[in-house]
Amino acid sequence: MELTKNNHRLVVCIAFNYGGRDEIVCAIREMIEEGIKPDEVTDEKVGSYLFTAGIPDPDLVIRTSGEMRISNFLIWQSAYSEWYITPTFWPDFDKEELRKAIIAYGERDRRFGKLSASDNNCSGNS
Repeated sequence: MELTKNNHRLVVCIAFNYGGRDEIVCAIREMIEEGIKPDEVTDEKVGSYLFTAGIPDPDLVIRTSGEMRISNFLIWQSAYSEWYITPTFWPDFDKEELRKAIIAYGERDRRFGKLSASDNNCSGNS
């Protein structure tokens, strides 16, 4: 912690014994308990009640073990995240595996739900 206390460019978040559905249920319960009205519910409001409030949504989620499922992990927060799937198991995920993930991420076209510049044909014609 001492070595990295002044670092501000990268957030690494590792969750143990975490469940995305439980997080959303807890957020909803807390909002109801605090009397949040339905017309006050927004993406930002919900996000402020999640366990990860104040932590940026992930740009990259790395899925080890080759599994092709979310496994109840950061369901809300990873809506626009890029996913990197590797067959490497977590205990063997090392600096070289992280390098591969970062290179793959760097080659992505981040659109956040929008069309890319080269994919602007909205007429339905090819």
